[in-house]
Amino acid sequence: MSALPTITRAQLALRNGQDKPEVWVAYQGKVYDVTASRLWKNGKHYEHWAGQDLTDELPDAPHTESVFLKFNVIGRLAADLP
Repeated sequence: MSALPTITRAQLALRNGQDKPEVWVAYQGKVYDVTASRLWKNGKHYEHWAGQDLTDELPDAPHTESVFLKFNVIGRLAADLP
């Protein structure tokens, strides 16, 4: 995963299905492109919004983390500065 570009939270936030044509989400430090998914149309998937880190939201989802295997990892989320 080290060859992947680092994506900041600001860059991720712009890929929310509204500001840019791409729809991205992050999970456990990886950024996924979910643009092609009909379930993420307009950047919303049930009560979840694209352009953000969904790591803390997954426990409330009706599926497991294996759902991310359907999508391409396009980068790694930049670590937050202390």
